Amino acid sequence: MPSLSKFLADDRELSEKEADWLQHLVGDWNLLSDLLRADLVLWIRSADGPRAVAHCRPATGATVYYEDPVGTVLDEDSDSEVRALFAGAEPSWEAIGIEREGREARGLLVRVRKAGRTLGVLATESPAADGEPSQSERRQQQLGRRILQMLEAGAFPIEGAPIPPRRGAPRVGDGVVEVDAAGIVQWTSPNAQSAFHRFGIEGSIVGSTLAEHSTEVLQSRSPVDESLPLVLMGRAAWRSDMQARGGTLSLRAVPLTEDGRRTGAIILVRDVTELRRRERELITKDATIREVHHRVKNNLQTVAALLRMQSRRMKTDEAREALTEAMRRVSTIALVHESLLQGSEEAVHFDEVIDRCLRLAVDAASASVHRAGTPQLAESQVEVRTEKIGRVGTIRAEEATPLALVVTELATNAVEHGLSESGGTLTIRSERTGSHLVIAIEDDGNGMGSAKPTGLGTNIALTLVQGQLGGTLTWGSRDGGGTSAVVDVYLDPIQV
Repeated sequence: MPSLSKFLADDRELSEKEADWLQHLVGDWNLLSDLLRADLVLWIRSADGPRAVAHCRPATGATVYYEDPVGTVLDEDSDSEVRALFAGAEPSWEAIGIEREGREARGLLVRVRKAGRTLGVLATESPAADGEPSQSERRQQQLGRRILQMLEAGAFPIEGAPIPPRRGAPRVGDGVVEVDAAGIVQWTSPNAQSAFHRFGIEGSIVGSTLAEHSTEVLQSRSPVDESLPLVLMGRAAWRSDMQARGGTLSLRAVPLTEDGRRTGAIILVRDVTELRRRERELITKDATIREVHHRVKNNLQTVAALLRMQSRRMKTDEAREALTEAMRRVSTIALVHESLLQGSEEAVHFDEVIDRCLRLAVDAASASVHRAGTPQLAESQVEVRTEKIGRVGTIRAEEATPLALVVTELATNAVEHGLSESGGTLTIRSERTGSHLVIAIEDDGNGMGSAKPTGLGTNIALTLVQGQLGGTLTWGSRDGGGTSAVVDVYLDPIQV
């Protein structure tokens, strides 16, 4: 099913600003759906007739649609009222009886307007009521009707007001407060009254302002958001948090206007005390984990530095070479922990690690020249070019460490044994499809011939690939000369 953006892009009559206006409406219309306890369907013009491009179900009542109506096109004989509104007719504001999927329902049609132009038609459809609605339901429906009138006048969604973030955002079911133009509370839903009681505000708040009651319980030493007074009075379409006595309320104001004049506001309220407590715990844990990675990285770098100092005191080339290789492996593990410091999750952007692994491997080129006893090459230095093709993406920290060691070992082997005498190009090709990852480390040297790779680095790479990554490691000749080592593994998915 095409997205709303695709539908709006196909409508050549809508300008970019008008399409953004409809996107803004759909991003915030759950408020209207919950107040009216009704499904919302947005219709726009199309070459084949009015087309449904977005649908919202209420969180406070039953839906009339089990099948999503998005994509439906009205034929010539159905819902002539929608066509009439597009043609310039005025809405009736009287709900009419309709049938949806074999069930009785009631519907109301309103034009979605901006700068005097009809951009679409909004249908509100709710199940037929079995009895009289409660006082709370009637009040919420009245508030919903006022927002529909703002929609018809082009005043909703409120221009310049950001769409509230989903996490912790108050909804109609959490609590609703109605205030007049002076900020005096006219009505509160039972859930809103309970939220304020838990916050420490006693008694009824109807007939007074929220600012008066909130001042008495706010913590004097806690910082207060400068937007909070405007939200409590309903003067700005913002969202703010209010803390006191260990509790936290999330408040969102939606000003109500008529003929461009503010006549009151809806204030949504939600008790987010537990949510904020968990967020603080996560922040603390995240900071602790970062500190652990930081200390591990520093300790590993210290170990590498000690190994480097010790290698300089070795009298034999064999001992010096062993300590140098150990230093390189410790440095590779430190790279992974340094990468974990950069992100907010226990995952590593492995392409950055590959770049640093390549630098470690190239640094081994000059060392390999000295170990080979070729001072004439040492003077000119071996030129090793590096090339990276493809992307690996993000992988879990548990897999990043062994994979980084494997890439470093294979790249170092390619530099030392494939390119150390003549120089050349070291290439790493990465191809990832979902969880399947293939990394090829290639050099354009003389090739390995029929000999099977041996040595400590080769054994380490093979053991890590097979034992910890559960994959395969194969060697072969590269097209055009040289050697190719291919790592083929399946990665575990990252938990979001």
